[in-house]
Amino acid sequence: MNRMLRHSLYAVASVSIVALPAFAQAKPAAAPAAKSATVSDLMKDVEEVHSKLVQLAKAMPAAAYAYRPEAGVRSAGEVFLHVAGDNYLMPTFAGVAMDPATKLSDKDFKTFETFEKQKMDQAATVAALDKSFAHLAKAMGATTDAQLDGKVKMFGTEMSMRGMWIGTTTHLHEHLGQMIAYARANHVTPPWSKKA
Repeated sequence: MNRMLRHSLYAVASVSIVALPAFAQAKPAAAPAAKSATVSDLMKDVEEVHSKLVQLAKAMPAAAYAYRPEAGVRSAGEVFLHVAGDNYLMPTFAGVAMDPATKLSDKDFKTFETFEKQKMDQAATVAALDKSFAHLAKAMGATTDAQLDGKVKMFGTEMSMRGMWIGTTTHLHEHLGQMIAYARANHVTPPWSKKA
């Protein structure tokens, strides 16, 4: 082997030996945390509730928004806005801040009463529901499986984040059932249950 070729091989070998530890230390970029399959299933359920509440909000005439089955309970319009308000509140237990435009505060629950009692027409109510459900979906969608067993404190009770999102979903179903009853009391058939 001639002298020049030997020097070239030594140079390549030296560079490789020096570069090898640096290459070995380089770590591949961490893959983004996988979204939770459990929360994805809950989100499908929440989206169905969203769709049905919006259908009811559009189907009920303006006069029915003032309907309440008895004194001291929320009117139909107030229930729609209660749902919207809680869609901002529930994610706060997972550390997600509320939209400041709502003027809601998890430190002052009177802000929720004020929010619910706003007089909104049908279009504004539907827009408020849509915006709040988008906020909720974004918060839920950011949850990973690794976070589900983490503890959160909700209304003074410690529970898992899984339990908190399940509670959020069941709360929405409670109000969907309430609004179906309000609609029926006002002779409004839920649009999805009408016969073709």
